[in-house]
Amino acid sequence: MSRDRNTTDKAKEILEGNSKKGFLKRVLPFMGPAFIASVAYVDPGNFATNISSGSRFGYTLLWVILVSNLMAMLIQSLSAKLGIATGKNLAEHCRIRYSKKFVFSLWVIMELVAMATDLAEFLGAAVGFNLLFGMPMGLAAIVTGGTTFLILALERYGFRSLEAVITGLVSVIALCYLIELGLGKPHWNEVLRHMLTPGFKGSESILHAVGILGATVMPHAIFLHSALMQGRIIVRDTNLLKRLFRYEMIDVVVAMGIASIVNGAMLIMSAATFHATGFVEVGTLEEAYRTLEPLLGKASSWIFAISLLFSGLSSASVGTMAGQVIMSGFMQFDIPIWIRRLVTMLPSILIIALGFDPTRTLVISQVLLSFGLPFAILPLVSFTSDKSLMGPLSNRSITRIVAYLVTSIIIVLNIYLMISILWGD
Repeated sequence: MSRDRNTTDKAKEILEGNSKKGFLKRVLPFMGPAFIASVAYVDPGNFATNISSGSRFGYTLLWVILVSNLMAMLIQSLSAKLGIATGKNLAEHCRIRYSKKFVFSLWVIMELVAMATDLAEFLGAAVGFNLLFGMPMGLAAIVTGGTTFLILALERYGFRSLEAVITGLVSVIALCYLIELGLGKPHWNEVLRHMLTPGFKGSESILHAVGILGATVMPHAIFLHSALMQGRIIVRDTNLLKRLFRYEMIDVVVAMGIASIVNGAMLIMSAATFHATGFVEVGTLEEAYRTLEPLLGKASSWIFAISLLFSGLSSASVGTMAGQVIMSGFMQFDIPIWIRRLVTMLPSILIIALGFDPTRTLVISQVLLSFGLPFAILPLVSFTSDKSLMGPLSNRSITRIVAYLVTSIIIVLNIYLMISILWGD
């Protein structure tokens, strides 16, 4: 906890203009919350959509990743701003401002979303354990649950310890994909062209583009980010609030920028390795693992499995954290924190242990996530646009217009994705 106090003291000193440190040292005390939230943007669901899109359409959909992450930066900055300005998280504001019946309905929806999120993350980690160690999926799910509890136990030592571990896991994922890029040898001219030039290859590529967006903006990350900020650094002065938000925007841009690079690297690797060699039907994580070895060597498949495992473990931890924030914020249940965590992760462990088909299960989880997104993003934009609630940090007119436009695009595309998945089934 002394590290937390030290971080908070340094942050307040910097905000008050009493520090003569260089830019990097001034920024460091504010870094961390967005890195935890960014884990939702490099989870196993992103692995599946990016690898499938790259193998089928090459570099064509790279621009979608860029646009999706720009949208994510806006949404996560609003979530951080809500926690900074009000000292309460999104779930708590919903409980305060909406009717009891509506709050209960929201809570049920968001609990299902949190469980669906954990299901996808647990599946990814379990597949990682299975690929690396030959571990049965049921046992792998239990090991994932135990590891998640250990990671989240770091909270007792303060927020800085947990932020450091999660950031370390994200760094390993990023390093793995830098290595994969070196092995895959992509055509960088094509990469740059498709990153900056929107385009599609038929109607099927449109569905994949929507899938990339659907796997990027996550409801649980919106709820969690506001909770991470609500008591981290507390200031009341108007100028200090604005200055604090500017520093947190750096955290958001850096963390989401890294997430964008990792997602882009996934698609680039898939395009350079699978699409370029004719393997255009790499639709599952297991297929990607098996196909990489004959194309790029055994090291590449191991690196892929390690990145998947670390992605699953970090995102399962973050998903479980979001679950406890949702339960506590909406309903104020006074139960031990380990029970709140277990409620979120137990359904995932049981479903995997019972041997349900991983691909089918992932599809169902994505439908739940798509359904839940409007119930997170609409209240967020509404609350952060309320001057009486947000004070000096309320959304400006241009921010409000862009936020509602982005919200409309995200909701329409997620509805399209949900209908397409259900219709396809």
